[in-house]
Amino acid sequence: MTEKLKGTTTVGVVCKDGVVLAADRRASLGNMVLSESVTKVFQIDDHLALAGAGSVGDILSLVRLLRAEAKLYRARVGKEMSVKALATLTSNILHGNRFMPYYGWFLVAGYDEKPGLYSIDMAGGVTEDKFTAAGSGMEFAFSILEENYRDDVSLEDGIRLALKAIQASTRRDVFTGGGVTLVTVTREGYREWSEEELRALF
Repeated sequence: MTEKLKGTTTVGVVCKDGVVLAADRRASLGNMVLSESVTKVFQIDDHLALAGAGSVGDILSLVRLLRAEAKLYRARVGKEMSVKALATLTSNILHGNRFMPYYGWFLVAGYDEKPGLYSIDMAGGVTEDKFTAAGSGMEFAFSILEENYRDDVSLEDGIRLALKAIQASTRRDVFTGGGVTLVTVTREGYREWSEEELRALF
């Protein structure tokens, strides 16, 4: 099977009291929907998360590596890795494998002294953002984020904004769909929101 599982929309939003990561759940193979229950947002440590758009196998492989590195860092240093350190590590891994790349675009998010969000391409290029999107539906998500984001957005409004961006992509991008996985990372840590909680908010 030479074609890779692909197609998605991932969104990140920095709020005044945390950061939001959201992604759809569809995996496609060419023009076929292969699954509607794929996880694309992952916990790396207590206050660190990663979302991936691209090849499911490559995303999962990188997540396993980053989780192991985060545990090693804790053991050596005695504290959790910072958001910037995780973004730098991810960038170094991707850049070091650029000739046999991980086929993905990654959003690294977390909370140390403040919420942080980084966008990282498959060659290891890093951009720190207040909001961002990646994947096949990113243009539609960006149109919503650009129009509605503000610097002092609350976590609750940030969740609503991320959901709205994913929904816009779901309506217009055939490779995006299957529901939404949404997580927040705050001073209290990583939290995945249930569908019931999201419906009550939105």
